[in-house]
Amino acid sequence: MSKKTAGSEIERLIALLARLPGLGHRSARKAALTLLKRRVDLLQPLAAALNEAAAKIVECPNCGNIDTVSPCTICQDPRRDATLIVVVEEIGDLWALERAGVVNSLYHVLGGHLSPLDGVGPEQLNLAKLIERAVPPVKEVLLALNSTVEGQSTAHYVTEQLQGHGVAVTRLAQGVPMGGELDYLDEGTLAAAIKSRRPI
Repeated sequence: MSKKTAGSEIERLIALLARLPGLGHRSARKAALTLLKRRVDLLQPLAAALNEAAAKIVECPNCGNIDTVSPCTICQDPRRDATLIVVVEEIGDLWALERAGVVNSLYHVLGGHLSPLDGVGPEQLNLAKLIERAVPPVKEVLLALNSTVEGQSTAHYVTEQLQGHGVAVTRLAQGVPMGGELDYLDEGTLAAAIKSRRPI
């Protein structure tokens, strides 16, 4: 292998790593050097794991989750509450809810949020399948979307689309977090907390 070829391979590795979220060119270069220095115990196992993941991991046709089986393990689990679908923007959000262990429902991954400026409209999201799933035994669709402008817009749109389907549409409560001090909260969080107040 010539020096030119070796250099181009390293640059290709760096360029690919730099495309990962949270990694700039400098961080990607550092990661590439670490991988190359530790070929046997890190680079080769990582390459094998990536190849296996690419070959075996598929998207669930029901909910949009990823798994090695189709439909995914969650959709196939008979112990899940089939009357509740929790809608999330991304698979990472689903994983966060599963780690917390606070809900034992079915899920639906939209694959993002509405963002006209970025060219993301309803057609680019996994919305049609959600509407299709909003039938008995489903009684409630819980929108667990991010508290951003895009998340709010997406929640509003999904709510409109589910009207007349005979399911209750709910949202996550918003406001003061556990252990939060009012003096450190932003105005938006405080406003949401006031609007979401309830009797005690």
